[in-house]
Amino acid sequence: MAQVLSHLPDFEDNRLLVGIGKADDAAVYQVNDKLCIIQTVDFFTPVVDDPYTFGAIAAANALSDVYAMGGKPVLALNIVGFPNCLPAHILTEILKGGADKVKEASAVLAGGHSIEDDEPKYGLSVMGFVDCDKILTNSGAQPGDYIALSKPLGTGILNTAIKGGMISEIDYNRAVETMMCLNGQASEIAKSLSATACTDVTGFGLLGHLDEMAVNSQVTMEIEVGKIPIIKGTIGYAEMGLIPGGTYKNRAHYEAYMDFGEYTDNDVLDICFDPQTSGGLLITVPPNELNNLEKQKLFKIIGRVIEQKEIHVQLK
Repeated sequence: MAQVLSHLPDFEDNRLLVGIGKADDAAVYQVNDKLCIIQTVDFFTPVVDDPYTFGAIAAANALSDVYAMGGKPVLALNIVGFPNCLPAHILTEILKGGADKVKEASAVLAGGHSIEDDEPKYGLSVMGFVDCDKILTNSGAQPGDYIALSKPLGTGILNTAIKGGMISEIDYNRAVETMMCLNGQASEIAKSLSATACTDVTGFGLLGHLDEMAVNSQVTMEIEVGKIPIIKGTIGYAEMGLIPGGTYKNRAHYEAYMDFGEYTDNDVLDICFDPQTSGGLLITVPPNELNNLEKQKLFKIIGRVIEQKEIHVQLK
């Protein structure tokens, strides 16, 4: 993707505070001294069979980009690809699921656009507001900061088990509950803790997003593997080999910049590279906020930020 984008013309505008330069979650445009607009778009093919649930997950995933920038969603538009061979009620349910998530986020859904496609695709274009002095990016982590994660890992592996018809009902429900959960509360907590950097964990997996944060912040991330939250049941499916192809792509791309320590080839490492759908927020928090970080229950501390080394992420 970076190679493709390198051939596009550059757009310069002093009011564009966050663009494509550092692979942040959304663009940020300054309206006036206090108000900034966040703009994002995201959509994908079904990860579950139930249309309503798919719509809700896709919407939660798109809304997450605004939360990851420290903002609040305001306005959303549907993006739909749908085959004409499927019953119309399926599309209705997809849109209902998305609409309910937009409503839960206290935003407004104002239409959208649809095209005929070979398979269903759904997501949102979302606009949000953020105070210009409270924007969160993936570039501000400092040595000494604590690293914390708001959702457990494993949705990519569990989605692979869902597609293969090999998942139990209880594990299916765990995966759906995680993916449908909005990151609004996590975003508010991150701001209250004066988070120095933030991103949501999606397609690059935990380690991929840690790498991006490390590079953009010019630091190294030191992670305690045993503290990483994992959705219950995920390890069992990883042991069965139900690993999505994106996991291997992530590892091939990022592993040269990482020190795995004793974790050289095991199921937990696969989970750390697992591409997440509607994952949680990954934040760094200054040391003076440690007590407040430990008091809340949503985020789990998984490591520390250290001085920059040749490697970007170090596991221990």
